Amino acid sequence: MSRNTVRKVLRSGETSFEYERQVQPRPKLGHWASELDVLLAANATRSAREQLTLIRIFEELRGRGYDGGYDAVRRYARRWNKERGQSTATAYVPLSFAAGEAYQFDWSHEIVLLNGVTAIVKVAHVRLCHSRMLFVRAYPRETQEMVFDAHDRAFALFKGTCSRQAAAGQGSRGLPVRRHADQPDARQ
Repeated sequence: MSRNTVRKVLRSGETSFEYERQVQPRPKLGHWASELDVLLAANATRSAREQLTLIRIFEELRGRGYDGGYDAVRRYARRWNKERGQSTATAYVPLSFAAGEAYQFDWSHEIVLLNGVTAIVKVAHVRLCHSRMLFVRAYPRETQEMVFDAHDRAFALFKGTCSRQAAAGQGSRGLPVRRHADQPDARQ
């Protein structure tokens, strides 16, 4: 980094600088911009589930005769979203936790090799929010019994429990209990 840049940062008090061109040349995208505007506007009116990805919009544009690259379409779409206020705002919320206050629990699905056979296992992750200490254990399924077992083993390793569970993994608490064939279903 040059001295002039460091001097400019120190004197201005700004924390981040971004260079933006005054005029952005678009040699390939030039006359396709209006058509891309129409595609992006139509895509913005769709529900989140039905919206096309930028790759699909690029392929649609290619089908109409555009011979430029994907990066130009991506950059144009990013600027288009920014101008219309559809992009997310940058925010930083610092989190601080007292020792023993909170933990996070979540599952991941991993592909492993067991006795020469490829299998998918469910891995329970328990992390203390204050110290970031981690407990990881693999299970064959995601059942409530395994959630309880993972918590028991994690708290035994941590030598105590926390007062609350933080946001990650809140959906895992409603897993059904696995029943044997001879047990009646509680919903009947």
